[in-house]
Amino acid sequence: MLETIQMEYYLILSAVLFTIGTIGVLTRRNAIIIFMSLELMLNAVNLSLVAFSSYYGDSAGQIFVFFIMALAAAEAAVGLAIILSLFRLKKTVYVDEVNIFKW
Repeated sequence: MLETIQMEYYLILSAVLFTIGTIGVLTRRNAIIIFMSLELMLNAVNLSLVAFSSYYGDSAGQIFVFFIMALAAAEAAVGLAIILSLFRLKKTVYVDEVNIFKW
């Protein structure tokens, strides 16, 4: 008989992934790593939404995950374009060295 994985394990994994993403956003200075950490946080939320959706037997959470994934793809495209333009302008991707609001 196959045992199914309990929902608590999915939520623990989601919390660990979200924590790693939060630490990455708060401690790293490289803009690319910051955007990767944001993507990790979004995927952690997606994992918990899918776990709850599966647990309650409702597909609304999975539909919501689809929209979050579309938003994440758009965010990645816009973020990469911003990073590329900043790199062309300032020759660095470190956010503490980029100060475009300075007169």
